[in-house]
Amino acid sequence: MSQKVWPGHPYPLGATWDGLGVNFALYSDHASGVELCLFDGPDAEQPAFTAMLPDRTGPVWHGYLPNLMPGQLYGYRVHGPFEPLHGHRFNPYKMLLDPYAKAVGRPLRWHHSLYSYRHSHPREHAVNIADSVAYAPLAAVVDDTFDWEEDTLIDVPWEDTIIYETHVKGISMRHPDVPEALRGTYLGLASDPIVDHLTSLGVTSVQLLPVQAIVNDQRLVDLGLRNYWGYNPLAYFAPEPTYSRGGPLDAVQEFKAMVRRLHDAGLEVIIDVVYNHTGEGNHLGPTLSFRGIDNASYYKLLPHDAPYYMDYTGTGNTLDPGNSYVLQLITDSLRYWVREMHVDGFRFDLASALARELYDVNMLSAFFKVIQQDPVLSRVKLIAEPWDVGPGGYQVGNFPWHWCEWNGRYRDTIRSYWRGDGHQIGDLATRMSGSSDFYARSGRKPYASINFVTSHDGYTLQDLVSYEHKHNHANCEGNRDGDDHNLSTNAGVEGPTLDRSVNNRRESLKRGLLTTLFLSQGIPMLHGGDELGRTQAGNNNAYCQDNELSWYDWQLSKRQESFLAFVKDLIRFRKEHPIFRRRTFLRGHVEEAGCKDVSWWHPEGRELTQDDWLDGGLSSFGMLLCGSAFRELESYGLPREDETFLVLFHGNRRCSFKLPPPPDAEVWQRVIVTSPRRLAPGKTLEPGTRLRLEPNLLSLFQGVMREG
Repeated sequence: MSQKVWPGHPYPLGATWDGLGVNFALYSDHASGVELCLFDGPDAEQPAFTAMLPDRTGPVWHGYLPNLMPGQLYGYRVHGPFEPLHGHRFNPYKMLLDPYAKAVGRPLRWHHSLYSYRHSHPREHAVNIADSVAYAPLAAVVDDTFDWEEDTLIDVPWEDTIIYETHVKGISMRHPDVPEALRGTYLGLASDPIVDHLTSLGVTSVQLLPVQAIVNDQRLVDLGLRNYWGYNPLAYFAPEPTYSRGGPLDAVQEFKAMVRRLHDAGLEVIIDVVYNHTGEGNHLGPTLSFRGIDNASYYKLLPHDAPYYMDYTGTGNTLDPGNSYVLQLITDSLRYWVREMHVDGFRFDLASALARELYDVNMLSAFFKVIQQDPVLSRVKLIAEPWDVGPGGYQVGNFPWHWCEWNGRYRDTIRSYWRGDGHQIGDLATRMSGSSDFYARSGRKPYASINFVTSHDGYTLQDLVSYEHKHNHANCEGNRDGDDHNLSTNAGVEGPTLDRSVNNRRESLKRGLLTTLFLSQGIPMLHGGDELGRTQAGNNNAYCQDNELSWYDWQLSKRQESFLAFVKDLIRFRKEHPIFRRRTFLRGHVEEAGCKDVSWWHPEGRELTQDDWLDGGLSSFGMLLCGSAFRELESYGLPREDETFLVLFHGNRRCSFKLPPPPDAEVWQRVIVTSPRRLAPGKTLEPGTRLRLEPNLLSLFQGVMREG
């Protein structure tokens, strides 16, 4: 291959096709030279053309190659010192992936040459000169043009958002009505059967587990497993190529087609992003990209022990957003996914790690300042997983005002209450009301709280009520992995059973958990597949199970069909009643209408006292929302009004409950009951009526006027 190389430009970083050729720009502050390698195809074991990038501006190496076209595969060899004692791990025998690669044109194949050392001790200067050129992942030049057909971001108001967390592959892999060629792909998720399910369910926003290209760990590959969840990033701009029907070079176009189809159906697309670490692992990990390009710049190293990495993520390394070019990489990537891929928002994995400029978590760090002032990123949905594994990493309630947070305290409280733990009603009332103790003090809204009872990380809903102990043997880690603190119950039998009473109790618990979720102030997140009764056989850490253990089973029993119908009714009810998705916090004060916006009731038909809240044996209580006291305006001035509702929580004991008088109404009408026996809604009850309540049940009543 004969090719001219001109100086080009230091910006934008990455490989940029301008219609006439390609500009290459790579950041490396400590390199002594950067060699560009072009490949004729994914099977090529040697480059067809190599050239040193001819110019350097500041820490950016760059060059322009005329007549180069999209689809061109390329990689880098970066020259510099191999001095682990000083944090440098340059090794020109390692082919490196561009951190700004927009497509991974060739996946990695595990081989000893991918490692930069010959001995396990990082202090030894035993450089491995085996060439990784035939095994390393390669980037591909991309043409970003796409016919979006006037597609725009959906922009669902936060208070109306209902999130559905799912996996691109798992949701369609076993669906009998999805064409076989599309199952497990971006286009499979965008197929009519899946989109029809999502729209009939009533969710507003689809949150995808990581879709940025990943490293499939060698340990898992050797065990015949795979990093299914995808929390092991390799390239922050490139969509994961294994979800493409047509192959790696089609992944960008197919991802965009998926987003366009979901937007056409009125569904937002939120993606889970992992900017806290990379798939290169700890000091013994492979050299695939960042480590070989400029290890000391991209990663946080131990201050006085530079061969080792600071690990706030539990994965072996932590990216350093305190470096301005690493921060630029993150924000450039985020803007790319909004502008070019049209995603509506992001969920940030272990987001506290991004706030560590030095060591401590700092919510005034440059990362948050940059996001706040960015005209693109400040307008999309931003969701934090508000913790990491480092000291002081648990930061629920502390993120800036324009962020929402996964509320881990909400999850734990709801689980504890429904499994029968004592001393829970006070915390349950706070979580149901929007967790004002976390969010009100900083001027945030109830929708700052992303409420959930299950997620990808842990038990499914079915397993949460079927297992008291994790069963992770399939992960080949001796059942040592996964959390032991699950706050679960097996309802009397560990795992599947034919016992009708046990199964009925499980169904009541599932309905109680989800009804609590959808009647809570804040943003509900439904774990995908929970509406189908999906099980992982008690595995609470199925991150490596890319098989039927994780994929959704669409062959539903009558019991599962009944539960799916219940979930749809529940979501529809929430969308019809804005009193359960307020823009302002409940106060418990008497409003102008003459009633409290919320009041809390004892089974004896009186309001709870301070002593009642401290009664650890009290597990049944009521939450009364007064419709007359609910007067809010939507963003553009439209009134938000609703009726009066009474939510009765029945714990793990039988009891009777004396119905209080409904403000601004005459009688109570049953709307929802979580018994699998499907007690008929619509029945009216007089104030003062004593209800005989089964344990593990939630009932919802609406205040109405007497007929006639």
